[in-house]
Amino acid sequence: MKKLLVLLLLPLLAPLASAQSTIYRCGNEYTNNATSAKERGCKPVEGGHVTVIHGGPPPGASAAPAAPAARSGAAPAPAPRAEGSAQRVRDSDARAILQGELAKSQERLAQLELEYNNGSPERSALELRNPQGYIERTASLKAQIARYQSDIAGLRREIARLPAAAADVPVN
Repeated sequence: MKKLLVLLLLPLLAPLASAQSTIYRCGNEYTNNATSAKERGCKPVEGGHVTVIHGGPPPGASAAPAAPAARSGAAPAPAPRAEGSAQRVRDSDARAILQGELAKSQERLAQLELEYNNGSPERSALELRNPQGYIERTASLKAQIARYQSDIAGLRREIARLPAAAADVPVN
């Protein structure tokens, strides 16, 4: 009985479900306001739904996809250059930040290598009873050391890419 009632009411409810207003396309914009759409000469969108995603690229930005070289892991484009002393200040700030990060990473790497003890870290009381915990900690230390070594190499590359420090540059 319930199935029959649902089947009879379904055709009556279908028009209510599809009672959406018409969507108009105005160039790259969409609207459902019929009066403004007619004033602007917009065309109605036939069939299907329109999903609007707010917050696209900033005005004046190109909507073209990134170059294949940029997506394949090539070096990022350099930051825009400022004029004279402002750029030197930027460069010296960047160098100071990178050198600070490098010092912290080198310090942490030294701590990890000391704890790793050439692949034989000291066993804790829990690890004496649970050898698997010791194996996992040793593997984790080894992975952390490799990660910090990679970070240090990257920081050194970034520092090398920066222009020479202001003290090294002769003034004309």
